[in-house]
Amino acid sequence: MTQPTTTLFLLGGGGDLSSRLLLPALGQLLTSQPDRRVQLIGVSVDAMTDAAWRDIVASSFATVEASGNAVDALLGDTVFRQADVTDAGALEKLIAEAVGTPAIYFALPPAVTVKACTALESVALPEGTVLALEKPFGTDASSAAALNRQLARLVPEDQIHRVDHFLGRSTVFNLLGMRFANRIFEPLWSGEHIERVDIVYDEQLGLEKRAGYYDKAGALVDMIQSHLLQVLALFAMEAPSTLDAVDLRDAKGLVLRATRPWAGDAASSSRRGRYTAGSVDGRDYPSYIDEDGVDPARDTETLAEVTVQVDTWRWAGVPFTLRSGKALGKRRREIVVRFKPANHVPVGFSGRTDPTVLRLFLAPDEMSLSININGAGDPHELERMTFEATFDPGQFGAYGEVLEGILDNDPALSVRGDTAEQSWRIVEPFLAAWRSGAVPLVDYPAGSSGPAGWDPIGVAL
Repeated sequence: MTQPTTTLFLLGGGGDLSSRLLLPALGQLLTSQPDRRVQLIGVSVDAMTDAAWRDIVASSFATVEASGNAVDALLGDTVFRQADVTDAGALEKLIAEAVGTPAIYFALPPAVTVKACTALESVALPEGTVLALEKPFGTDASSAAALNRQLARLVPEDQIHRVDHFLGRSTVFNLLGMRFANRIFEPLWSGEHIERVDIVYDEQLGLEKRAGYYDKAGALVDMIQSHLLQVLALFAMEAPSTLDAVDLRDAKGLVLRATRPWAGDAASSSRRGRYTAGSVDGRDYPSYIDEDGVDPARDTETLAEVTVQVDTWRWAGVPFTLRSGKALGKRRREIVVRFKPANHVPVGFSGRTDPTVLRLFLAPDEMSLSININGAGDPHELERMTFEATFDPGQFGAYGEVLEGILDNDPALSVRGDTAEQSWRIVEPFLAAWRSGAVPLVDYPAGSSGPAGWDPIGVAL
C-alpha cells in the first residue's frame, strides 16, 4: 500500500545545512524506504531555478548513493521557491502547494526562525502540520519560554520537533537497551554502587569559521546546554513504561527538573578555558582570540566543565561532571561510569584493586567494562581486564533518524519544550558565575589535554 505523501519544506534550502547534512540523510532514508512518498520544496530568499535545485539535490543524494523508487519520484518533482519566509503572505502561498501533510524544517539562523514563526501565526496551517527547528532553542530560559509560547500558538507540542541530532535513534536505544534489558546493570545503576559519572565530548576541531554563532554561545551553551544534558537525562532516568514519545520524554523531564549545580555553588563546581595557538594532529591553529570574527572582549570559553547533582533517591550524592571543549589533543566522546570500590578485598590479594569502570562511547557507539581478575601467573596477583563490545550503528546517520521522526511525526527523540527550558535553567547559574568573573578563564595550548593543573576527568581505568 502506498504511504501518504508528506511535503517537506526546507526553509533555507540553499544553505550548507541542507546540502551537507539534510539532503544526504533524506536520500539515505528514501533508499531504505522506497514506498515513502515525499514532495520536497526548497525555499530561500535567494533566487534559484528548479533545474539548479534538482542538481543540488541529486548531487547530495549521490554522496550516499541514494537510489530507488522514492528517490526517483522525489527528484522528478522537487521544486524551488524564492520567498521571504518572514512574510505571512509568502508563507501562505508556499503552504498552499503542499500535498498531504506539510512538514516545515527551519534550516535558518535562530533570529530568522523566530520571525518566520511570527509570520506563521497569520497563516491557517493544515491539520497535522509538523514544525522542525534546529538549536539553539532561545538564548536563555526566558527566551526559550517565549519561543515555546509562540510555537504553541501554531501547532500542538507533539507536532514540534526541536532537533537534537546528537542523540540519534540507535544511540538512544543502545543505551536504554543495555541498561534496562540486562539485570546485571540496572540493580547497580544508583548512588549505592556508582561513585561518579563523567560525560565528555572533547573535539580536536577548532572554531571552523563558526564565529558568528560560537563566539556568542561558547562551549557551555553550544554543547553542554544543548546536548550533554540530554545525554545525562537519558543515562539517569527511571525506566519508562514504553519507548513512545510521552513516556520517554516524561522520564527525561523528571531528571532535568531535579538537576542543579553541585552543592548549589556554580562557581566552585565549574571550570572554563580557551585555546591558544598550537597544533592538533599536524594542523596548526591560531589562538582563539585571533580567529576571524572573534571578539576577545566576550571572554568566550572553548572548554567548559561543570559538575551537577540530580536530586532523586537514585542519584543522591553522585557528582555528574559534563565537559566539552575544542582544539584538544584527543577526541573523546563518552560516558564514564566509575563504580565504588569493592567493600572488602580479602587479605592475600595484591596488584590491581581499582574500582570497576564502565565506558559508553558515542559515535561510534561502543562500550568497555574494566574489572579486576586473577593474573595468569600468580592467582594472588590481580590484574586489569577490559571487555569490549560494539553496538549496531543503525540504518542511517543521525540526521536520517531525525528526518524519519519528522516525516512520521514521532517526536520521541526531539527535545520537548519544557526540557529545553530546564536545560537553560540548569546552566544559567554557571553562566552568571562566569560573567561575574568568579571563575577564571584559563588558557590551554591547542593540541593539549586542557589547562595545566586541571585534573583530567574520566581517564583512569
